[in-house]
Amino acid sequence: MNDKRPRICVLGAGAIGGYLGINLAKSGAHVSVLSRGSTLDVVRASGWTLKSGNESWTVPVDAVDAEDREALVGLGPQDVVIIAVKAQALADVAHLIPPLVGPDTIIVPALNGIPWWFTHGLKDPVLAQPLNTLDPQGHLSATIPSGQVLGAVIYPACSTPAPGVVRHASGTRLVFGEVSGAPSTSRLTGWVDLLRQSGLDAVASSDIRAEVWTKLLGNACFNPVSVLAGCSTDQLIDNPAIFELFCSLMEETLAIGRALGISLDVTPSARIAITRKLGHVKTSMLQDMEAGKSLEVEALIGAVVEIAKRLQVSAPRSESLYALTKMRANVLAQQGH
Repeated sequence: MNDKRPRICVLGAGAIGGYLGINLAKSGAHVSVLSRGSTLDVVRASGWTLKSGNESWTVPVDAVDAEDREALVGLGPQDVVIIAVKAQALADVAHLIPPLVGPDTIIVPALNGIPWWFTHGLKDPVLAQPLNTLDPQGHLSATIPSGQVLGAVIYPACSTPAPGVVRHASGTRLVFGEVSGAPSTSRLTGWVDLLRQSGLDAVASSDIRAEVWTKLLGNACFNPVSVLAGCSTDQLIDNPAIFELFCSLMEETLAIGRALGISLDVTPSARIAITRKLGHVKTSMLQDMEAGKSLEVEALIGAVVEIAKRLQVSAPRSESLYALTKMRANVLAQQGH
């Protein structure tokens, strides 16, 4: 980052986009947000609001209609572009990114699950190809320059109770790292420093793929099963049969990770215990289902199965869970949910 007021554009005015964008704006960054509909109207008229605990902040930002090409181009190249849309929506909005990107722009995909860039640059030529579940025909890889991407793993749990309003419920940790595998770079340290100056709990990682896999270990189990069962994580964990299913699924995910060169020092039971301590939690996928939104099936479980197949790692339970969750998502879509 240079010493001028950083220019940051957030693509998507949802929960995580708001959590990052509002904190950066209230610390002095010049923040723009691409949005549409009622959220765009509220942010333009009243500012962008973040609520956390008993505190609330409302900041003015440059709210731009994502469908207004002239206004988008008028923003010009940014210092940072934060991609804060659901993984399944990224292909539809990727065309908005190039006008915002200059030669020094940092692109930060704040996505859940496995991101489209995950296999970029890997040594295995079969594995290094774009993942069909996330980037069919390589459209995202061709549109978004991977050399300018900083990988991200986002832990805060946030929601949007009303247009233009973000509620932060729990979690603060934000992890960033170079997709190239470089342990550290000036742009990585500069970005993390800027976030820390904004009061955010940001850290740099020398192995961002391991960080992605660490979070995925829980998400690839809890999210799909919660949608199939329609209940919270504590209810699932307290069922002995489902507890054993979670252990088996996590063993498969750990084995796939080892085949990728990612060895996590955690047991399934220890990982499950972490989630159990959180109490009555509805996963993000279950919340999306209840809100009638599309589900992050491919990023959270589909890509796991695809990677396993490419590595020839047996993952029968994950394959079955993927098939069931994908069918569930398709039925919900047909029913208009």
